[in-house]
Amino acid sequence: MEYKEISLPAAKSIALVAHDNKKKDLIAWCKQNRADLSIHTLFATGTTGTLIEKETGLPINKLISGPLGGDQQVGALITEGKVDMLIFFWDPFEPMPHDPDVKALLRIAAVWNIPIACNQSSADFMVSSPLFNGESQHWVPDYAAYMAKRSQI
Repeated sequence: MEYKEISLPAAKSIALVAHDNKKKDLIAWCKQNRADLSIHTLFATGTTGTLIEKETGLPINKLISGPLGGDQQVGALITEGKVDMLIFFWDPFEPMPHDPDVKALLRIAAVWNIPIACNQSSADFMVSSPLFNGESQHWVPDYAAYMAKRSQI
């Protein structure tokens, strides 16, 4: 795979996802980091987005519920370059009926080289980084180069 360098603006698009047992934790984290989050465009799956918006007043672009395809919607937004970061408070102790979707989302986030926070500690590190509210560069798959090579086969 070939890669290209892209620039992320200071105001990023951030996806917020939480399993049921972690929704309260994510809401508390969003309240604590409301000022930093307010300069970014926020996306969230189903109930999580509704609860965050209600509890924090932050505007949330709400997708459908994770088990109904919301995780896949987030993944699609990542591949389209419309989500720059993923904050996903997942519960490692609860089996999820949509576990394949969760794994696919984490895989897509890794493929497209976006920052992923899977718990409060990693989210705290992420938000405290100067890159969180600043411009940054990172490498992503070069889909055009990939397709050009595929057409030569």
